[in-house]
Amino acid sequence: MSGRLVILRHAKAEHGTGGDDHARRLTEKGRAQARAVGRRLAEAGLLPDRAICSTAARTRETLELALAEMPDGPASGFEADYEDAAYGAGVDTLFDLVNVVPQEVGTLLLVGHNPAVAQLASSFVDGGTFVSFPPASVAVVSLEVDWLYAAPGTGTGYLLEG
Repeated sequence: MSGRLVILRHAKAEHGTGGDDHARRLTEKGRAQARAVGRRLAEAGLLPDRAICSTAARTRETLELALAEMPDGPASGFEADYEDAAYGAGVDTLFDLVNVVPQEVGTLLLVGHNPAVAQLASSFVDGGTFVSFPPASVAVVSLEVDWLYAAPGTGTGYLLEG
C-alpha cells in the first residue's frame, strides 16, 4: 500500500523577539492563511487520516484552524501526533517520523517548520530541486512505497496552489 503525504509549513507567525520561540503564535494573517489551507485541502479531497505536528504553538494552531475549516472534518478515526522531535527537526528526522506511521494510514498531514519541510517537499517535487516554501505552503506527495520505506525519490509531488 502507498500513501499520500501532505506537507504543510505553519502559517505566518509572530516575529521572534528573543523570547520563547516554541511559544510563538500565529499572526492575524497567519490565522487567515491556516483557515484558507483547511478549505483548500477539503476542496482537493485531502482529508487526513493522521497528522504529525510539531509541538510549537504556531504549528498546533495552524493544524487546529485548518481542520476546523474542513466541512466534514478530517477522515474518520483521525489522530494527531504532536511530536517534540518535529520542532527544530532536520529532514532526516521528519523521514524517521513518517517511517513509523501505521500502514493503514492513507493520507498523512505533516505540519512543521522550514527549512526541513521545504527540504522534505523538495525531495519529491520538480525532480528534487529546491522549492520555495513560504508560510502556509502545501506539497502533496503520492508515495510509491509503504510509509516504512518513504525516502527521497520514493514518490512524486506537487505544490498545492491556492
